[in-house]
Amino acid sequence: MLAVETSTEACSAALYIDGEIEERYELAPREHTKLILPMIDSLMAEAELKPQQLDGLAFSRGPGSFTGVRISTGIIQGIALGAELPVVPVSTLAAMAHHYLKHSSSDCAFTAMDARMGEIFWGVYLKNQQGYAELVGEEAVTLAENIVFPQQQGVGIGSGWDVYPEQLSSCLAELLQGIEAEHLPRASAIVDLGVMGFKNDQAVVVEKAMPVYLRDKVAKKESER
Repeated sequence: MLAVETSTEACSAALYIDGEIEERYELAPREHTKLILPMIDSLMAEAELKPQQLDGLAFSRGPGSFTGVRISTGIIQGIALGAELPVVPVSTLAAMAHHYLKHSSSDCAFTAMDARMGEIFWGVYLKNQQGYAELVGEEAVTLAENIVFPQQQGVGIGSGWDVYPEQLSSCLAELLQGIEAEHLPRASAIVDLGVMGFKNDQAVVVEKAMPVYLRDKVAKKESER
């Protein structure tokens, strides 16, 4: 399975073959359109694979940067159409949480991404028995002070913690075990969750592989501010 992730300032692609993951990752704001295709070509060439030999594709379907989410969606839709491959859309928040929980001793991630306009993209994830990040409740776009969370200790991850540390810390109080605001989504987590989704029959045809923004409005009217 091949996966891409371009929803934040980080850009990455990953290839999963028989339980092993190879990844290309670079922190390069506004360079995604230049980097992502060479990353994919490099991974495929190294593995001596053509798209038609893949079982499926996965992509970061959002939330995240509107432009970034459109890039990952468009790239995967193009490959899927050309090679007639099924696609697994993966939540960006889930990928962030999965990568963190997979490489830490914590069992809970309070995941927050800066959504601009005074809001955050928010999701709480627990590590399930299989070691995958599992959503508790729903993902949401919300004011930092209006977050919904379970009575579960965990670590705050994502850019939302850099922008609204006081509001989020105040809400969670003693439940908060630490903060890692620099944690970004990676294609290695997208492909990991994508393989699981593929096995659980969550793959869709390319026409249904659509982005999820959580918010329809790009900007608020003056009267709404």
